[in-house]
Amino acid sequence: MKHKHMKRSMALIMAVVLMLSLAACTGSKNSSNKPNSPPADNKPENTQNEVKLNPDEPGWKLDTSPVEMSWFVGASWYGRSWGESLNSKYITEKTGVKVNIEVPSGEANEHITLMMTSGKLPDLITMGSWETAVKKLWEGDHVYALNELADQYDPYFFKVAGDGTLKWYKQENGNTYGIPNDSYSPNLMHETGMTAANQTFLVRKDLYEDMGSPDLSTPEGFLNALQLLKDQYSEYKGQPISPFFAQGNVPYGMTEYLQNLLAVPHEKDGKVYDRITDPDYLTWLKTFRTAYERGLINVDFLVDSDTQVEEKTNNARYFMMVREWTGMTAVNPMLAASNNPDSYYIAVDGPQNSKGDSAKLFPGNMDGWMVTMISKSCENPERAIRFLTYLASEEGQRDLFLGQEGEMWEMADGKPQLKADMAQLLDSDIEKLEKEYGIMDTYWMMRNPVIVDQWRPEKALVIKQMADFANAQADIDGGIYKGLDPLGDSDAAVNWARISQNWEEVMPELITAKDEAAFDKIFEGFLARRTSYGFDQVMEYRQGELDVRKTKMAE
Repeated sequence: MKHKHMKRSMALIMAVVLMLSLAACTGSKNSSNKPNSPPADNKPENTQNEVKLNPDEPGWKLDTSPVEMSWFVGASWYGRSWGESLNSKYITEKTGVKVNIEVPSGEANEHITLMMTSGKLPDLITMGSWETAVKKLWEGDHVYALNELADQYDPYFFKVAGDGTLKWYKQENGNTYGIPNDSYSPNLMHETGMTAANQTFLVRKDLYEDMGSPDLSTPEGFLNALQLLKDQYSEYKGQPISPFFAQGNVPYGMTEYLQNLLAVPHEKDGKVYDRITDPDYLTWLKTFRTAYERGLINVDFLVDSDTQVEEKTNNARYFMMVREWTGMTAVNPMLAASNNPDSYYIAVDGPQNSKGDSAKLFPGNMDGWMVTMISKSCENPERAIRFLTYLASEEGQRDLFLGQEGEMWEMADGKPQLKADMAQLLDSDIEKLEKEYGIMDTYWMMRNPVIVDQWRPEKALVIKQMADFANAQADIDGGIYKGLDPLGDSDAAVNWARISQNWEEVMPELITAKDEAAFDKIFEGFLARRTSYGFDQVMEYRQGELDVRKTKMAE
């Protein structure tokens, strides 16, 4: 009996061993198709065998289980969060995606560069299209190619991202790594009349009109108005009036922005033009020097912190501003509703060139404003690309912009329309609208103006005047010139960074120069240093970039 029992036991053991061997062989064969190492080119593993992908259906609907993602927004001033507003809660409930928004405490480039060094990046990254870190993210293989993710997880992306956008941002290797917001093509602007121009020259309405609406387009008129301000309007509510403000001071407001007001050309005879040496531009820099010498302006417009600028703007303590009107959409209604309802700002003709030409303001362009990417630190790239696809779609744009139907908007005459209480908040308290409800431009990171602008209520007069003025002076075909400067770690980019830094240091010296001869000497010194820093290489890069853009636009 014992012997028979042992024979049965041995048979069972042999059977188990045989089964394990077969299992091991099968497993070995299967594992040859799924190596432990990352797929070639660090591409995400293909899961098309697990789910049936339909290029005509959004992929986010395949999985709405809860998932968290970090989203870095490269703007230190951005003050919105996800999960507190009604709209963000609605989108999370709908898609399953909960977002944790991160913003830099200081310079976005430095912040994201440190993250690249550490090897741990946020899941989603939104950075200014002009930022040097964007190229570093692409060239350093820190972010996924969106076209590859879409191929594998959500081909519906190609329907909503826009072929023109993908083509514009396509790199030499054929991949596209970022999707922009606020992107416009010249053809679209010509067809719709929407230019997205937001550069304006603003003045405080009551002071300007009380002065008799002086001509600010010539150096003489500009200086005379500043003298009148000093003599008769130097204080407001017991506080000194700041005569002038330039947004982004040296690198933006006092350079390319002022050059656009002066209609300084970007190219001549097909060659990139050196705008900083333009005679009209230099004439106006010398006008600011004269204003400083006469005590009509001070250097606060070059040194004021963001907090100081906000405080002065909210209290109508600037007279003139080189400023984007979009930054005044909350301030102007507030000033118009104050005890001094004419203390808001209006757009007028500011500095002009010696020919008296109208400004040529930057319109929207294919680059857009910021680009959003998916980092290779993301543990759920399939959910990330599907979430971006959803946000880029008309459905996602409507959800982001208007919120939940019935709660914040309703259909009227076949068109989505904000409910009355939301429209009232839009006019009177944008802060509350964005913080509590999270609609309109609260989450602008994936905003497509071609879609959402059709749902915007008519602008209040105090905003519409500025917008119309900018729109009328937009250089629709000029968007191709925006962002020609080299970015990244190339020699040309390093040269340009050094030149730009020196220009920021030189500008205050030019404005405060004791006389015109001192101005000329300082400027000549800058040009000499600029040459030694490799400016010829920068110009060569700009020319090459412009030629490439012209080719893309012609495709």
